[in-house]
Parts: sequence; C-alpha cells; structure tokens
Amino acid sequence: MSFTIAVRQGPARLATKLPQLTKTALRTNAPIRSFHRASGKPSQTFFTSRTLTATSVLRATSRNAFSQQSRSYQYQSSAPAADSGSMMRRLLTGGAIFGGTLVAINAVFNRETREDGGMPPFEREYLNSTFLHTGLGIGIIGLTARQMVMSGFAYRLMVTNPWAVAIGGLALSFGTMIGTRMIDPDNYVPKYALWTAFNATQAAFVAPLLAFAPPVLIARAGLYTLAMMGSISFVGATAKQEKYMYIGGPLLAGAAIVAVSGLAPLVIPATAARTLALTENIWLYGGLAVFGGFTLYDVQKVLHHARMAERGIIKKDPVNESISLELDFLNIFIRMVQILMMQQNRRK
Repeated sequence: MSFTIAVRQGPARLATKLPQLTKTALRTNAPIRSFHRASGKPSQTFFTSRTLTATSVLRATSRNAFSQQSRSYQYQSSAPAADSGSMMRRLLTGGAIFGGTLVAINAVFNRETREDGGMPPFEREYLNSTFLHTGLGIGIIGLTARQMVMSGFAYRLMVTNPWAVAIGGLALSFGTMIGTRMIDPDNYVPKYALWTAFNATQAAFVAPLLAFAPPVLIARAGLYTLAMMGSISFVGATAKQEKYMYIGGPLLAGAAIVAVSGLAPLVIPATAARTLALTENIWLYGGLAVFGGFTLYDVQKVLHHARMAERGIIKKDPVNESISLELDFLNIFIRMVQILMMQQNRRK
C-alpha cells in the first residue's frame, strides 16, 4: 500500500515542484545549453570522446583519400618517363652483360683462332641457317608455353599425376626428336611437322615454370641465357677447327652426374639437408657449366658437319643441328630462372 500511495502522489509532487525545477535548470550550465549551442560551435561537454574520434577519423580518411588520389594522378602522369628510363636501363644492362661475357669467355677460351683465314662462306651459311632454326624453335616453344598457360592447360598438367606427365612427356620428347632426326632433310613436310611436335613437347615442360615465375624474372633469365649462349657460340665459331670436339665425352659424364643430382630428392630423405643442398647446387651451377660446354661443342660440331656436307659425305640438315642448340638453351634458361627465383626469395 505504501508503494502505490507513493506512486499516486508522485504526479502531484512533480506538479508542485515543476516551477522550481525549470528555474534551476535555466540557471545552471546543463547539457541543454550545449544542445542549444549545437547550431554554432559544438561543445566538448555534449559530444563524447567516441564521437570526436569518429569525426577526426572521417576527416583523416577523407584527407588521405584525396592525397592518394592526387598522388596517383601525379604518378600516372610521370609513368611513361619512368617506363622509358627503366627500359633504356635494361637495354644498357643487357648489352653490358652480353659484351662483358663475350670478352671474358673469348679471352679465356679463344686464345687460338682459326688458321684458314676466317670462316668460309659455306660454313657461315650453314651456321646461320642453324641459328635461324634454333631461334624459330625457341619462339615456337615460348608461344606454345604461353598459350598453355593462358588456356589453363599447364594447370591441368600440374594437378594430374606428376609421374605420368613426366614419363609421358619424356617419351613424347624422345620419340619426336628421334623421328625428326631420322627423316631425310628432303622430306620437308614430315620433318618440320615432327620438329614442331618436338618443340610443343618442350613447351609442355617449360609452361609450369612460366606459370609461377614473374614476367620480369623470365625476361632477365632469357637475357642472361642469350648473353651466355651468344658469347660461347662466338667463341666456338671463331676458335680453331675442332679445338673443342674432344670435350664431348667429359660433357656426357657431367650430364649424367647432373641428371643423378636432379633425381636425388626422390631418394635422399628430407632430413639430410646438407646433402640435398649439395645436390641442388650440382643441379643448378653444374648444369650451367655442363650445358655451356655443350653449346661450345655443338657449335663446333655444326661447323664440322658443314665441312662434311660440303664434301658430300652427309646432307645439309640445319633442323637436326638446331635441336641440340635448343636443348642447350632450355637447360640453361630453366636453371637461370631457378637461380633468380632463389635470389628473390632470399631477399624477401
């Protein structure tokens, strides 16, 4: 009963005290005065700290967005100059790398030049035709590999059974290579058809690497490979006749060691970290040395076959000669890409 009486008497007491409450409210600095000042300058007693923080964050984000837009606009306006400068710098770097490699290799390996007064026209023509077919084959491999990546065929190869892909790819590679070599050079259509199929099989091996490596790194690896092979080819073409033909046997032994080191991770357990690191270095840097030597050997072999074809002993066949140089290029290029990717991961 006391509670109900208090509630019932509440409105009457409030009515009697209402004039006093209004007077005290007008006299004191209540939040109502801050509310009336909202149209002018906001008071800190009305807005909470969270409200002020939110407004400051909004202002800061708006300023940052505007500054980023202005900066992006300025960067876009200066992008072509930066691209042209970086392109010129890359060209100069590539020329310096090629020239330095050429001078160094020529000074070390080409102390004894030809004694017949230079390269005869028939040898020069045969060597140029071989280089032309080598460039065409590498172009076919590059375009086919890019098409495999763009169409998703490379990703489908990677998600399938790797052993089946490796064994099947090697079988197709060896089959098309042997078939190309066995066909007579006068049969242009079947020979070039099998040669194109051989390049397509090589593109299937290169496509997974192109799918993961950045384009800038691919360009650098291609530039380094061209510099290395170009300088070694120059040495082989201008050196004394059959000077480096004896290195064929040691190079085959080195290639066998490199191949075994590449298969080592399948046999050696992952706990043997030092052994795996050693085999990886043999695979990468030993492979560079071995296939660089193969480039020197193959160029001199092309010139030797040119002299034999001039005497009528064999037929002129630049397609067969280009296969060896293409394999040298691919093996060097793949190792260049792997070395550059390792350096990039270490920097991160």
